[in-house]
Amino acid sequence: METMHRLVFGDSRSLYSVESESVALIVTSPPYPMIELWDEVFGRQDRRISEALDRKEGYLAFELMNQVLDRVWDEVYRVLMPGGIACINIGDATRKVDDDFNLYPNHSRIQSYCLKKGFQVLPEILWRKQTNAPNKFMGSGMLPSGAYVTLEHEFILILRKGGRRVFTPQEQRARMESAYFWEERNVWFSDVWDFKGAGQKLNGSESRGRSGAYPFELAYRLINMYSIQGDTVLDPFLGTATTTLAAMASGRNSVGVEIDPSFRSYIEKRITGSVPLLRKYGEDRLKKHQEFVGRREEERKDLKYVNEYYGFPVMTLQEVNLKSPVVKGVSKRDDDVYVVSYTYYRPLGLQSYSS
Repeated sequence: METMHRLVFGDSRSLYSVESESVALIVTSPPYPMIELWDEVFGRQDRRISEALDRKEGYLAFELMNQVLDRVWDEVYRVLMPGGIACINIGDATRKVDDDFNLYPNHSRIQSYCLKKGFQVLPEILWRKQTNAPNKFMGSGMLPSGAYVTLEHEFILILRKGGRRVFTPQEQRARMESAYFWEERNVWFSDVWDFKGAGQKLNGSESRGRSGAYPFELAYRLINMYSIQGDTVLDPFLGTATTTLAAMASGRNSVGVEIDPSFRSYIEKRITGSVPLLRKYGEDRLKKHQEFVGRREEERKDLKYVNEYYGFPVMTLQEVNLKSPVVKGVSKRDDDVYVVSYTYYRPLGLQSYSS
């Protein structure tokens, strides 16, 4: 098995190159409106944003920034196949403009626009990032009533284009092999995720600190929850390519769009150096299941089914055909196209083989 991963560098129109209804899943995190780090980025897209901020018109700037993002959500709807899913990690913003403190509700603004666009809104996930110290508070200290709670969570909006996806017979086989373990489902499909965010530091000519990016685990879960092996996953705000790496680890194809060309060399180094980490992630997934089986046996709790390929017990009939690819190697085919090859690692000392 091989998967292909294409990087697209350019301007805001680069997303137009993605074919309509060719993508099964979007996993992305856009620049957050009204977070000061992104003011310049939004201002380059629409000069009215910078003018509104200069005039201290916070809510006008908020709306204009979201209108910039609306153009991306239009393209997201176009490229998604019927039944495709868009997962958007977004945080609200708190900001004092002209001595007036407000919350700018990015998640509800995006969700409202996508609903009008035609998306079905599915239950969202609260990602609790734990970014603030336990004793941190904002506002008026110990005195009522001017203090406000710390903002320690972000949202993962889950949006679907049309009704449930219909799978062809060939896709159905891939769907069975793409099953997740019972114990993974119990964690992944909670509406609250609790792990820390990630930070990237870009050195040299790319000397730009980027904090608050989502971690690999977040993208990996979403890709395995909402797509099947061989699907194409798109990130229209590629950044440091976490979605691409998670797609590689999961046996999915991917397209990543980035309008900042200074990220290119960093992304290339990250992809080419990722093989040991991605391989270990795939192997550890199977080892964690074996540990789960061991705990069940110690507790004298039966697992009724056996996986056909690995030979280890599983909880449900839907896990019988599960077959999890493990990254073998990454090669560069063209300037911005990478091909990933896989093995199917066998635990318990069984020999691996290539597909």
